[in-house]
Amino acid sequence: AGRCGPAQQRRTVPSILKELAEKRQLSEEIVSLLKAQFSDLPRELHSWRQMADYSPEMKQFACLLHLYHIKAYDYLRKILPLPHPYSLTNWLCSNEAAAGFSSDIFLRLQEKVERGDQAYRYCAVLVQDMSLQKQREWDPQTKQLTGFVDLGAGTLDADEAPLASEAIILMAVGMSSPWTAPLGYFFVNSTSGHFLAQLLRQAINKLNNIGIVVLAVTSGASACGAETARALGIRIDPKRSQCTFQHPPGSAHSVAYFFDVCHALLLIRNALQCFQKVEWLGDTVWWQHVVELAALREQRVFEPCSPESGRAGSKGSYHLKVNLATLLFSEGVAEALEHFQKLGLASFQNCSGTVKFVRLLSSLCNVFYGRGPCGKEPLLAGNYTKISNLLDEAKSFFVNLTDSVGRYIIKSKRKLGFLSFLLNAESLKWLSSNYTCPEGTPSHHLRTHAFSLDPLEQFLRALQQACGSSGSPTCTVFQAAYHKLLASCSLAPGSLHSGGNASPWDRSLSRRRDLTLGSIRAQYHPAPARTLAPEYPYSAGLLLPSSALSNALTDLSLYTQSLACTAGWVAEQLALDLQCEACLASLFEADESRLRCRSVLYIKKLGGVSLPSASVHHITSISEQVLNWYGKVGGADKNTKLCHLTLEQKVFQELLGESPLFPTLTNHLFEEDLSINNHYTVLVKEITRCYLNIRTNPAPHLNLKYPCGRHRLKRLKGKHLSPSPLGSCQSS
Repeated sequence: AGRCGPAQQRRTVPSILKELAEKRQLSEEIVSLLKAQFSDLPRELHSWRQMADYSPEMKQFACLLHLYHIKAYDYLRKILPLPHPYSLTNWLCSNEAAAGFSSDIFLRLQEKVERGDQAYRYCAVLVQDMSLQKQREWDPQTKQLTGFVDLGAGTLDADEAPLASEAIILMAVGMSSPWTAPLGYFFVNSTSGHFLAQLLRQAINKLNNIGIVVLAVTSGASACGAETARALGIRIDPKRSQCTFQHPPGSAHSVAYFFDVCHALLLIRNALQCFQKVEWLGDTVWWQHVVELAALREQRVFEPCSPESGRAGSKGSYHLKVNLATLLFSEGVAEALEHFQKLGLASFQNCSGTVKFVRLLSSLCNVFYGRGPCGKEPLLAGNYTKISNLLDEAKSFFVNLTDSVGRYIIKSKRKLGFLSFLLNAESLKWLSSNYTCPEGTPSHHLRTHAFSLDPLEQFLRALQQACGSSGSPTCTVFQAAYHKLLASCSLAPGSLHSGGNASPWDRSLSRRRDLTLGSIRAQYHPAPARTLAPEYPYSAGLLLPSSALSNALTDLSLYTQSLACTAGWVAEQLALDLQCEACLASLFEADESRLRCRSVLYIKKLGGVSLPSASVHHITSISEQVLNWYGKVGGADKNTKLCHLTLEQKVFQELLGESPLFPTLTNHLFEEDLSINNHYTVLVKEITRCYLNIRTNPAPHLNLKYPCGRHRLKRLKGKHLSPSPLGSCQSS
């Protein structure tokens, strides 16, 4: 004890930091950063105790140490007069869209809570990172160097301080109402699970302080996400699962933890692809079934024509094709596999195990994305039993999955995707038991879509777009873009401020591009360059029978047949990029009597080009009428973009008051938030734009080939087969 007294008196702040590093309670990197950034802070312990107020440097020191290592901070609090961790929350705030928690956002949220708005009573917190370009820059306004780590308490700009390589963004999402609020961002040079855990706790503190209860947090299903969960006290184990953590630690309030469903699905896809086949209680799931489905080429299917068609004895034909916008783990893929099995295709025999696996994951996605038969379907107290049974079935399925040699998948290196779903299931059950009340009360339902990273991903895409480049932005560019988005931020439920005009389901579809049949086909069979059918845009033969649209076109001129072919080509071009299965199916004139699912289409063809649906044909016909009228009137303005916008406006005016388009999408129109850019209106706009581009600039735009020769076409009497470009609208 006698030796301890003098030694204790000789201890300094640097020596304590070195001691913590030797005990591996702090990394050497953090110790070096603290010494470099805070070299002006008092070294002697008694100097800290004599301070009445915390200087900006002391605040920075405390925040950095707390976020990077809570145990080291707690240890130093026994020696130095460091504040309680809850006090740090106020030091991590910022104004004018600088790094840290946004004071303005929290103030606006507090105002809504104080007005008694029940929509803001509960929320979930989402966390995601965005890569940055390391670059030191001079800010002429603040007259400081930028590009360094900044946690909201000030930039760490010492010569030895690392440059920021990532931005951590947090967002609050309403649990019973679709509002979103970007809470703030933090510049870091590396991300760890322990750091994110402390950041999440600080966010929960701030929300609790203004009267908002945080029920759940969501991170990506990744190594860092798993580390974050464990740092918060989550146990990812099917036998001893712990899906909630206490906040504040030791209190009675618990917060559920979720992994992003889209990330989990990608991990399961990768696992199935790596194992090639997995088994479950006698059933076998084969990856090859999915590969064969995605790779299935368009096939011609013949059927006898009826005497009424006027061609008795001949055969009509359909072209069977797979809808590549169909999501891998969807009811559409399950029905497609069953359909091809019934047709007797050898590649799809014995696929019942694969169908069962796909159908189970499809049902789980419907639960976690809140999609029922009528679109969005929140978790209600009344449907909990049905959902609980599904979650129990999924758990039994996942824990018994084995590879080809009998090893359990849940114990393999490809387990995280399955464990993520199991943890999400436990979290959903816990929330259902504790926070769903009888219908009619303020919190009688929960929006399961709030547990997805989709809203935050949409915000990040809008942020990337505001940055003006597809690469990683610098800190300066990021801050300017964030400030721009925050200025237009609206916290109203259903507001689309956080990322353009996309609906939540659009965000999900965009993120799940790698989970479509098209992505699988591209992986195994890279697509050739886009080319036109050799017969485009003319057809010398008669149109296909057995279709209302086909019959209507039978007696029309070759010019109008060409218009139908052009409309069909427009549909085919749009189908290459559409990510929505329902919208893609609505583009074509299909035989729905064969199969009601939209993952397999029976399409009629005209001169090698798919016959468009009546709605696509109608839109292109109206577009052609507007073009003819505009060509006669003429126009002095040569600006192609302005000309096209004018034409589009006139087409939309003509379509107003017409009969409803895309009748198969009537329910689909109302599945998501009603916005001007829902799937219905986007289809109309894209069809119009594509057709106008073809018509005002056909040869350069399409690189058309005329198999029968231009001179032969000119000898045909009647109207033009393909009207020449309009002078006032032709692209240069």
